[in-house]
Amino acid sequence: MIRYNLKPMLKKYGITQTELMKKLHISSTTMAKFKKNEPVSLTVIDAICTELGCSISDLITIERQNSILLQRFLDEKKIKLSNGLYHEVQILFAYNSNRIEGSKLSKDETRYIYETNTIDGTKNVNDIIEMVNHFKCFDYMLDSIMEPLSERLIKEYHRILKSNTADSNLDWFAVGDYKKAANTVGGLETCKPEQVSENIRNLLYWYDNLEEITLEHITDFHFRFERIHPFQDGNGRVGRLILFRECLRNNIIPFIVDESHKMYYYRGLSEYNSEKGYLIGTFESAQDEFSRLIKMYE
Repeated sequence: MIRYNLKPMLKKYGITQTELMKKLHISSTTMAKFKKNEPVSLTVIDAICTELGCSISDLITIERQNSILLQRFLDEKKIKLSNGLYHEVQILFAYNSNRIEGSKLSKDETRYIYETNTIDGTKNVNDIIEMVNHFKCFDYMLDSIMEPLSERLIKEYHRILKSNTADSNLDWFAVGDYKKAANTVGGLETCKPEQVSENIRNLLYWYDNLEEITLEHITDFHFRFERIHPFQDGNGRVGRLILFRECLRNNIIPFIVDESHKMYYYRGLSEYNSEKGYLIGTFESAQDEFSRLIKMYE
């Protein structure tokens, strides 16, 4: 549940509601949403925070009652519970998401790295770094899950995932920032580097203004994000973390795109413009798999 602290913040900074509405061109309809604790555009929230010189966390209080599953992840992470659902999801998510991108580490090797924090010196160092980075990014995703999805968060996911990797040593590779050179995905042209920021902002604006988030909306966001392909590398991993995050935030069963779903996932992305059902169906199947995983830990 979201609770806005607009009234006390206005009092603190000596600004009336009318003055704020006039200065930022906020409608009475939007202002009523603050009073009712209903969803408000992130653009409006950002503008108010900028005007008042405060942070989003000052303006918004999140009551952590989103879902039993989300709370379980947060609780198990906090107490560092071994062999629980959070523990298993960390391993499965990191293994499968990196595997899609070409990692040669096995599931058992991924488990060994996560559980012992040690490595086998014969393995590819970059694969190991990217696996450890995924563990860290999953934790950051949970820690920041109450924040609205934003460019800052998306870039931070990328920074964590690609820090200290082989790519980070390349002069033209921007860790935690948008791509500098044009790239493709599946042989398809993606967004030009100079257009990335605007396209991501437009995507976030569309998403932020949805009245109710469904799996179909999250799927649509993922497809559009991957077609923009904002980073030089790591777009799939960032995109799949966003998928998982937004499902958790919106009380939708999350999922992991594993080896058995990989080719259907690729097909769904490549044919999404002509048939959205392929990708949505793949995600629904992955949800079924994740539901079975949850039952194992009940």
